[in-house]
Amino acid sequence: MKTNTILITLSLLLLPLLGYTQQYTLSGYLRDSLSGEGLPNATVITKDYKNVAQANVYGFYSLTLPAGTHTLIFSYVGYRQIEKTITFSKNEAFNVDLLNTSVMKEVEVSTVKKDVNIKSAAMGTVKLSMAKVKQLPVLFGEVDILKTLQLLPGVQSGGDGNTGFYVRGGGPDQNLILLDDATIYNTGHLFGFFSIFNSDAIKDVTLIKGGAPANYGGRLSSVVDITMKEGNMNTFHVQGGVGNIASRFTVEGPIKKNKGSFMVSARRTYADVLAKPFIPALKNSGYYFYDANFKANYKLNSHNRVYFSSYIGLDKFQYLSKNEVFKAKVPWGNKTAAVRWNHQFNGKLFLNTTALFNKYDFSSSFTQVAPASGGSGSFGIKLASGIKDYQVKSDLDFFVNNKHSIKAGIQYTYHTFTPTQISGNSDTIALTPNNAIVKYAHEAGAYVLDEYDLTRKLKINAGLRFSWFGQIGPYKRYQYNENDTKIDSQYYTGGALVQNYQGLEPRLNIRYQLNDDASFKLSASRTLQFLHLVTNNGSTLPTDVWVPSTARVKPQIAWQYAGGYFRNFFNNTIETSVEVYYKSMQNQVQYKDGYTPNTLKDPEESYVFGKGEAYGIEFFINKTQEKFTGWIGYTLAWTYLHFNDLNNGEWFPAKYDRRHDLSVVASYTPNKKWSFSSVFVYATGNAITLPTSYYFIDNTVVPQYSKMNAYRTPAYHRLDIAATYTPKRKPGRKWESNWNFSIYNVYFHANPYFLYNEIEGTVSSGIKSRIVMVYIPPFIPSVTYNFKF
Repeated sequence: MKTNTILITLSLLLLPLLGYTQQYTLSGYLRDSLSGEGLPNATVITKDYKNVAQANVYGFYSLTLPAGTHTLIFSYVGYRQIEKTITFSKNEAFNVDLLNTSVMKEVEVSTVKKDVNIKSAAMGTVKLSMAKVKQLPVLFGEVDILKTLQLLPGVQSGGDGNTGFYVRGGGPDQNLILLDDATIYNTGHLFGFFSIFNSDAIKDVTLIKGGAPANYGGRLSSVVDITMKEGNMNTFHVQGGVGNIASRFTVEGPIKKNKGSFMVSARRTYADVLAKPFIPALKNSGYYFYDANFKANYKLNSHNRVYFSSYIGLDKFQYLSKNEVFKAKVPWGNKTAAVRWNHQFNGKLFLNTTALFNKYDFSSSFTQVAPASGGSGSFGIKLASGIKDYQVKSDLDFFVNNKHSIKAGIQYTYHTFTPTQISGNSDTIALTPNNAIVKYAHEAGAYVLDEYDLTRKLKINAGLRFSWFGQIGPYKRYQYNENDTKIDSQYYTGGALVQNYQGLEPRLNIRYQLNDDASFKLSASRTLQFLHLVTNNGSTLPTDVWVPSTARVKPQIAWQYAGGYFRNFFNNTIETSVEVYYKSMQNQVQYKDGYTPNTLKDPEESYVFGKGEAYGIEFFINKTQEKFTGWIGYTLAWTYLHFNDLNNGEWFPAKYDRRHDLSVVASYTPNKKWSFSSVFVYATGNAITLPTSYYFIDNTVVPQYSKMNAYRTPAYHRLDIAATYTPKRKPGRKWESNWNFSIYNVYFHANPYFLYNEIEGTVSSGIKSRIVMVYIPPFIPSVTYNFKF
């Protein structure tokens, strides 16, 4: 009996091993053959299509296969695929270099199916090629990745002169914008006409509109993840461009061949330099911006690599009156720095650890001095605001097998917030700021996400994130009476916890593949946001500032649910999708009616709080291959807000509530010399609040306003066109160049930039009122010369 028990036990233990074949791991990096840069999310697949592996953001892949001989296909969009037959009986490292089709004499069409949109569990995710972005028409000759993102369904433009954008009903502050993992708090150059991102320094861009995986946190609506170029590891290259108002210059090359590389890129506008000789009034006035990107990396050995990247940008507007009595200066800009360490433990385990710094500052100063002919003394005033972060994070990728991968990580951030401060002087009397409003905070998060192919048809990406936020001292909290007079205070010493919040953020994405050409996807996510960009809905003053969650200001919370049908046609050359979404938002923040800046009290005392909801449907048709490419995106959407202290407590449409949003993008490349592109956009006008009647108080006209956002600006629409001419490169010459010609707003349509109310007349003669629309000059031609050698 005892012997039988032992035999049965051994049989049960050995049963799972029957038919078992030893499994081994093939791992390595997929790289650009010319530059040596990693290819993020590149694909490795067995020729029978049964086993697939996708590289991480650094080009590292891991594929588990039985011992023996296998034929593998290595591919990346825009690159020539490579087919390799490999025999192995142990864990092995195998790096592969792929050739960009743009440098081949003849573009070869890949036979690997471009069906990531069908097979991936991700929803609302778009990866943009920089080559595609550079083909499209541009404003003032400057390629702009954020403007290109606004052509996608579910992403609404803030309008001309505004790099802010709105994703599925969320505000501009609800978008997490990352440059090499560093948070960018202000994305605009030239007062928002185009973004701070220099296209020559950018490697790739990923937009996630909803259902973001658990490794992203801190924002409600979307993620824009931008990665800088690493630099060419094999040879030195120079490229640049000269446009209407700015020029750019980029140098890249090896630090040590096949070991390390660098990239440095700079851009500056020269409109001020060109205008001053012809406009005497600008002799001591003007505007300029510059930005610079730097990145370097070095392989310490086959398992360790370090990176350093940084960005610095500045906009500066200054004005000096003709008699030199009045002077104004308005500078603003971002600074970032990141140090990163990659470590590969083995063929299945990959670690990335990063330390980051980022800072955004805005200030404005105005000085009035006594004229030389005599008069009153000098007076000066300065307003300043900003935010500064120190962050450290670590992310671990575990490739369990070809159907199962796990990612986990932690991060910590120390924030310093400087809401609008005022300082100044009147002759010798100094006005010092109320430093008590400076706030400090800790933010931390930990996450785990699991992506698993349960069956050939069913794939799940499930994650859970824990987020914690705490405001700390030094900080003095005041209490006010009904007359806004301070009556009491409580002081917190440095490091003392003032208020904290925490919460779980579950994320779930499910894909069910109906057949080889179609799939259905569902997603649900909960997100928390501890930082807020507070806007004054009715004021034109520059009062928008980043503020933390506090005892009074609670974190924003959102639940988003989405479902979509994805279908490809004609061997995946045409991608289509239909997605529906619903989003509920809690603890939304705005200024109360009639707010004006007041540094004598904490600005958060003037905030009001509410909730919102957004829902809609998005249609997308994308032709990805051959000479004619492009897409059509259409969004039908609704966004409403509710604040007890605004609009008599009634629901009202958000400023960015747009019923219809349409984009049509087309590119045609008939030959190697010429390419043509066009963009058409149409959008319902923004919701605005306008005066409906007037009354008099002491002979002063006082407007009576409508319900909040009860009116609409005229619909926005325009057509842009562009052509790129690439001369044939002479034999033996390394110099490459092209000319880009574009026209912004071809048919001269006057789209509103902003509206204001103009009142004329007196009480005795009668009052006339009209709404005046200010618009960007239509029909703006641009010429840009680009070069590379």
